[in-house]
Amino acid sequence: MNDQSVITSDDRHVRTGKFFARVYRYRNLLVQRWWVLLICLGLSLAAETLYLKYSPAIYISVGQMIVSIKLNIQQGSLYTEELSNFLGTQAALMQGSEVTQRARDRVASQNPNLTPKPVLLTVNVLPKTTIFILRASGESPEYSRAYLQACMEEYISLKKQMAARTSDTTIEGLTVQLLKLEPEMQKCDAQMQSFLSTNDIALMEQVNGLGGYLTSIYQQLASAQSESDLLQTMTLDQNLLLEQGRSTVMAGSPNLGMGNSILVNAGLQGQSGLISPNTIGTEYLAIKQQILLLKADRERYAAFLKPKHPQMVTLDQEIEKLGRVLEIYRAQSVEQLDARKSALALQITNLETQTKIRGKENLEISRKAAQYERLKAKAARVQSLYDQLLATLQTLDVNKEISPESVTIYEPASDGIPDKTKFQKGMIMAGLLGLGLGMVILLLLDRVDDRMNSFTELEELFDEDVLGQIPREKKTGKNLIIPALQPDDQRHPFVEAYRNLRSSLLYMTHAEPRPRTLLVTSSVPGDGKSMTATNLAITMAMGGSRVLIVDADLRKGSLSNRLNVEADTGFAEVFLAGTNWRHAVKQTAIPNLSLLPRGTTTQRSSEFFIGPVMDQFLKESAQEYDYVIIDTAPVMAADDVTSLAPRVDGIVFVVRAEYTSSRVAHAALNMLYQRKANVLGLVFNSVHVSTGDYYYYYRYQDYHKA
Repeated sequence: MNDQSVITSDDRHVRTGKFFARVYRYRNLLVQRWWVLLICLGLSLAAETLYLKYSPAIYISVGQMIVSIKLNIQQGSLYTEELSNFLGTQAALMQGSEVTQRARDRVASQNPNLTPKPVLLTVNVLPKTTIFILRASGESPEYSRAYLQACMEEYISLKKQMAARTSDTTIEGLTVQLLKLEPEMQKCDAQMQSFLSTNDIALMEQVNGLGGYLTSIYQQLASAQSESDLLQTMTLDQNLLLEQGRSTVMAGSPNLGMGNSILVNAGLQGQSGLISPNTIGTEYLAIKQQILLLKADRERYAAFLKPKHPQMVTLDQEIEKLGRVLEIYRAQSVEQLDARKSALALQITNLETQTKIRGKENLEISRKAAQYERLKAKAARVQSLYDQLLATLQTLDVNKEISPESVTIYEPASDGIPDKTKFQKGMIMAGLLGLGLGMVILLLLDRVDDRMNSFTELEELFDEDVLGQIPREKKTGKNLIIPALQPDDQRHPFVEAYRNLRSSLLYMTHAEPRPRTLLVTSSVPGDGKSMTATNLAITMAMGGSRVLIVDADLRKGSLSNRLNVEADTGFAEVFLAGTNWRHAVKQTAIPNLSLLPRGTTTQRSSEFFIGPVMDQFLKESAQEYDYVIIDTAPVMAADDVTSLAPRVDGIVFVVRAEYTSSRVAHAALNMLYQRKANVLGLVFNSVHVSTGDYYYYYRYQDYHKA
């Protein structure tokens, strides 16, 4: 999670840096090549001035029209896309080829003496109104006015023709639809008549009543089936007790009891020999209860009376008598229960038969009723559509001559007047065109310009480490070179930049052992390699190191002038005359800093650098000094560097901001790598402090004040 957030933050900073680097590059491009925009602007304005001077004058005629629309929108209708874009549609129609061609023909027929001229017609709409402002611009004021007036009149004529064509087309289409619907209506009527002739409409209209009657039968069947199942599972005593409870509950009800209703449904009510189940059941239960009471008394008397006691005999006789009566009532109750079961079975059979018959009748009637309703609905739809089309046709026929749009010429075409804005518009357009052309040229120049303007661009173009950035310093007075560093130098950002370069070389982690012989070079002259070598040597000497700076540019070396050292002999004499190099070394005003000047100018420096004398010099000087810094010719200017580079410990390559070509610098570095040279890194020289990625030293100059 944290790693992802760090990567995202780094990407955001990189994108920000690239953006500001690009902004600075474009700003620098404008500052350096502002004259391109000025030249393009001047040329375009001059060309437009000449064009306006020799082009004919333009005259403008203005007219206004009011186009109002009246819409009859039924409730629930929606606005169409044409309505929402009504004003734009009308403006396009006024400028259409149909109107303009008619206008030309009208002018030619009404004004044969006018010579046709090209006319530009523009149409605008006043905000929040339907007032159209028409402008005709042309070389002839008379023709422009006549053409504009003809356009307005032809627009009105075209609108009338379009409305008439639309009405006629609509009426024709509606008539065709009505003719198609009439046979359909006749077909629907014939189907209705055929259906009614073979079906009873009154019976179909009673389909709901038949359905209710069928539902009642189903309810009776369910009730009878439930009671029959209950009787099959109950004993005689349970049935009599249940029947007695029902009789008690329904004693005050005017309706028949459940038992009687069953008899009624079974068709058995009033048959001879049947005793009311309520009476028989009551008597049966009462006698059974009396027997139980007598038996209880007998058991109680048996405790103190003998079986032959008259009272005991009387009780036994009474119990026996009531037992015979109980058997009679029991037999009658059983017969009555069987009769009830038979009646329920008969009722269930009758109800099932009725449900089957009535169900088929109800299904057939429902099917015919549904068919009848579909025929009625279809006939109603066809009739409704026919009535609507007929009403619409009558309305269109009545209002055919009434235009829903009112088009009025509010102001006729005015006399042609010179276009006073032609010059201003032409100059503005020419100025914009010139600036645009200048910007395009600048962008093309930027595409072919591969010079680095900022540290971000340098990092994108090179893989080598950047050892330091040297801020840009202006030349003072008439000096052709920037003065070298001094012990009490007040150019604090300049001094601190070289101290940073020194630290980068002293604490390089990938170079073991630490490089002691350093070669400072660049790709082309003017990159600032000599200034970098001089100030780097001064900074290292100020740090307490014994430093020897060698002017190995035997063609144009000038280190003696930079360090204010007079020298008649130097590095060239060491090779030419075999002079001991120690005798040519000069002490500078900077403590611990010695200079081996260039000496006599020669064009044979490459031969010297590949000889054994150079190897001996490098070996001996590295033993006597802490650091030996060699300033040579640029890589692309001479072969000196490529001959000397493999013999030193490391190379410091100088790239100048806004000056060095990246292609040339890459070519120079590739030549060094081919010689197996050790390039320690790059020095970005003469960096403009206003770039977005130059963050240090110059912004904190107040820190160095006393």
